[in-house]
Amino acid sequence: MTKEILFFDMDNVLVNFKSGIEATPKEVLAQYEDDGTGKPHYDDIPGIFSRMQPTDGAVEAVKKLSEKYDVYILSTAPWGNPSAWCDKLEWVKKHFDSDENEDGVFYKRLILSHHKNLCKQPGAWLVDDRPNHGACEFGDHWLHFGKDGKYKTWKEVEDFLLNR
Repeated sequence: MTKEILFFDMDNVLVNFKSGIEATPKEVLAQYEDDGTGKPHYDDIPGIFSRMQPTDGAVEAVKKLSEKYDVYILSTAPWGNPSAWCDKLEWVKKHFDSDENEDGVFYKRLILSHHKNLCKQPGAWLVDDRPNHGACEFGDHWLHFGKDGKYKTWKEVEDFLLNR
């Protein structure tokens, strides 16, 4: 039997973005407090993605869900921050897989794209905190995660996906 595909976003889903901000020196944060429109652009800080910790419950939930689903990470990375692309890969290796562990949950299963909708296919699910970059095109297979979403915790995501 073929497993259904399950994609996970990284920032504010698998990864606690705020933890990266908190781990960044204040003098560095000050340089990125205003993107010209009055908004901070912390995701442009070189190395910020390497400082982030997993979201509570994410690692354990993914490992359980990987028994039932064919799992992948489907995330974006800031275009203007080249270190983010490498940092995201290193983060996955650190928190889920060893460097060359072919049995690892996400070994060669990291997709970085600004067009998540291109990965949409029948039966595929996406856990994401925002509708951006084509996430909303997954329709009722988009599990809106986080404080603003229907699924606020990893326990809720797990319960839904393991019992459906």
